[in-house]
Amino acid sequence: MKSVLFVLACTAALLAGSAGPTRSDTSFGIQHALKVGSDTETSSNWAGYAVTHRKPFTSVTGKWVQPAATCADLSPTFSAFWVGLGGFSERSFAVEQTGTLANCSGGTPSYTAWYELYPKPPVMLRMSVRPGDTFSATVSVSKKIVLIRIKDVTTGKLVTKRLRMGRPDLGSAEWVTEAPSGCDNTGFCTTLPLTNFGTVAFSHATAGVKGHRGRISDPAWSETAIELHGDLPDSDSRAGANAIPGAVGPDGGSFAVTWQNVKPPTG
Repeated sequence: MKSVLFVLACTAALLAGSAGPTRSDTSFGIQHALKVGSDTETSSNWAGYAVTHRKPFTSVTGKWVQPAATCADLSPTFSAFWVGLGGFSERSFAVEQTGTLANCSGGTPSYTAWYELYPKPPVMLRMSVRPGDTFSATVSVSKKIVLIRIKDVTTGKLVTKRLRMGRPDLGSAEWVTEAPSGCDNTGFCTTLPLTNFGTVAFSHATAGVKGHRGRISDPAWSETAIELHGDLPDSDSRAGANAIPGAVGPDGGSFAVTWQNVKPPTG
């Protein structure tokens, strides 16, 4: 298993935002990989890039421009944009991450900032999130101390959290657009409909291991592009759309993820 957003029985905290910080019934966990290639992976819930290294990662940083949610009808949809450590490999057991959301409910968009030390539930942050604002985020780990930093670069609002975690996962660093998953009270989970977010642009993506820091395309580690496909057979996904990352830019640390509608089969 790899990182996913679990929306348990109630999704109200995600849809309404937060007067926060508060706990919610939503959590961001482990990716669901369906097909592995040499440098591209297909997933039912992640889109973006991940890097792996023989040494544990100590930090990850990135920026993104908050996309606007297109709420075409009254149906609820969900999407998350984040940077984090852990959650990518088959042996992953945790994720340390922070980011923003763009959701729809009743035809109305909502936007929220959050952090999470999965498998604990996420915490919604007292931070206004507006489409078009640029956000920067850093997650760094030293032993069992996790430092979360997220900033609205446009407004200057900064939130930092210094947290203790019993067993951080440092096996990967990633920059991700995610389709949440909903779980019933039996623990059965399905990927929820993905919000039409248009395109989200990531930049200044860097990661660090002890003694070295570099961007996504740094030859010191292995880089994997991740494509989200909501139309794969034998999948529990109800994403109803795809999200495809473009190539990493010449600077080695920028890329965009684009929402793509999945046409229903004909005949």
